[in-house]
Amino acid sequence: MPSIESNQLLLAAASAAEDKKAEDIRILALDPAESGLTDYFLICNGTNDRQNIAITDEIEIRLKREFGVYPNSVEGRRQAEWILMDYVDFIVHVFSPEKRAFYGLERLRKSATTLSIAELNDALKERIAASRTKAPKKAAAKKAAVKKAPAKKVSAAKKLVKAAPEKKTATKKAAAKKAPAKAAKKRS
Repeated sequence: MPSIESNQLLLAAASAAEDKKAEDIRILALDPAESGLTDYFLICNGTNDRQNIAITDEIEIRLKREFGVYPNSVEGRRQAEWILMDYVDFIVHVFSPEKRAFYGLERLRKSATTLSIAELNDALKERIAASRTKAPKKAAAKKAAVKKAPAKKVSAAKKLVKAAPEKKTATKKAAAKKAPAKAAKKRS
């Protein structure tokens, strides 16, 4: 099961493609038994080579800026007919319309489930909500630990307070011992 962060990255990539007017954006959730390499394909196309480059540039910039993540590899940017960006948990494919029709990745991955951006967003919200319901149990344990911690600090502070007067009395005794010696020197 993909992590929440990888789903957030995928949604940000899809949003970046949408912002650059990519056409026919599809997210394929790949069957884990069939594809051990990645969890998702993000497939879209631009109307021309320059738009394809702009789409991939926007995806790369947004994921770098928002998450500090770079693609492991980018292929096909020079020809710009099929640009592939490998983000490990998902792979972005940006096609020209002709190459997309020719290669037909959607047909090749028959066992994959097609997801809309809205469906993926809803699933992500559910997973985040589920993780937050688990979090209060951990938070309660932390609060209990925090309540115990100040008690230890107080006892350590009491030890310091008790030790401090002993130092003062020791210095007073030392000063008292030195005073008679000084008085004896003055007399002689």
